[in-house]
Amino acid sequence: MSPTKKILIGLGVLLVVLVGVALTLGGGEEGIEVETAEARVRTITQTVSASGTVASEVEVAISSDVSGEIIFLAVEEGDRVQQGDLLLRVRPDFYATEAERARAQVATAQSGVGEAQNAVTEAQQAVEQARADLARATAERERTERALTRQQDLFDRDVAPAMDLEAARGAFEVARAAEASARQAVDGAQARVASAQGRVRSAQTQVQGARAGARQAGQQLAQTAIYAPMSGTVSQLNVELGERVVGTATMSGTELMRIARLDAMTMEIDVNENDVVNVELGDSARVEVDAYPSEALRGAVVEIANSARIQNAGTSQAVTNFPVVVRLAAAGADVTDAERAPEEGVPAAPGPTLRPGMSGTVDIYTRSVPEAVVVPIQAVTARDFNEVERERRRRAEALGEAVPDTDIPEGEDIRRVVFVMVDGKAEMREVTTGITDDTHIEIREGLTGGETVITGPFRLLRTELAEGDAVQTDD
Repeated sequence: MSPTKKILIGLGVLLVVLVGVALTLGGGEEGIEVETAEARVRTITQTVSASGTVASEVEVAISSDVSGEIIFLAVEEGDRVQQGDLLLRVRPDFYATEAERARAQVATAQSGVGEAQNAVTEAQQAVEQARADLARATAERERTERALTRQQDLFDRDVAPAMDLEAARGAFEVARAAEASARQAVDGAQARVASAQGRVRSAQTQVQGARAGARQAGQQLAQTAIYAPMSGTVSQLNVELGERVVGTATMSGTELMRIARLDAMTMEIDVNENDVVNVELGDSARVEVDAYPSEALRGAVVEIANSARIQNAGTSQAVTNFPVVVRLAAAGADVTDAERAPEEGVPAAPGPTLRPGMSGTVDIYTRSVPEAVVVPIQAVTARDFNEVERERRRRAEALGEAVPDTDIPEGEDIRRVVFVMVDGKAEMREVTTGITDDTHIEIREGLTGGETVITGPFRLLRTELAEGDAVQTDD
């Protein structure tokens, strides 16, 4: 082979390599390979997802009001009970003795009331006698006073001697002293009546105290038998036969068991502070319990807490959540049935057996927009429109085209955009977004539906892809 031919062949290979490199760097007619999806028109529903645990909507912790040994235990964990059923008994011997002692104290106090009332009767009789004596003394004093007046008149007329006048005066003084003594006797008798009446009141107070003690002793005796306060299932049993329990009368006592209504279940979840503002009472929900992954339940939000639960407070890892309660509807029931508590005693529809403490995930449907233009969430990115305008002017100047004389602001102008594939080129469109679901986001302005939007690769969309770049799909 001649040297000239070798040179020509080398130049040909070099030309092929240069063309390949140019096509690779410039995108060529084929362009950058991208992932795409269609902007569709459909209903989009915003969801708030959180995890939590199953709990009974109505669960009662049962404790004993009295202390003692359990001598009878009628239930086991998981048993179904009806309101009023006997659950257990605490040994009543001590409380029976106290009740007998209290009844004896009532009888003694009542006897004291009788004695005090007898004393009042006697004192009242003494008052009547003293008043009769006073009446007689008053009559005698009046008689002697009249006699003294007559003798004084006779003496003044020199008809009667001085001896008769002195005798009349002496009789009057004796009668007056007797009247004063009788009046003091009446006062003393009345004082004795008042004192006896005070003893009656004191005795009656003692009777009331004794009766109160008897009632308390009777109540404590009755409290040795513990009955079911509601119909439900024994969800937790904490004691055994023969175990001693501490009463709750004066301290935190022993929790004996819990009774729950397993036909009225809820899911208690913690919703992040950024999401809880979108949740409202009555929002429908989809619930998946980990133990039943193939059986989705329906529910409704019935309670949103006003107080937050803060984890790792005071640190950079602090997380603020708000407890939200979702009432579960019976299997096959409409979600509106979950907005009201089921009636007690009405059997629930067949479905998965839920137990308090089971874990699961809740998707709360907070808002729905019909006929919305939606694209995959990853299709929406952000661009600095000031930097985009600078790049556009640089390209125009490189091509010798005229550029505007207006100044571009120094700060950033970040806006949300979507890149649409049009005739093999990337066309950047500013968009206004709305709500999102798990995979898509609503486009309120900027798209009409049916466009082919670029969804990836992520790195390309995030920083590299620009208006007018040649693009292609892997189809």
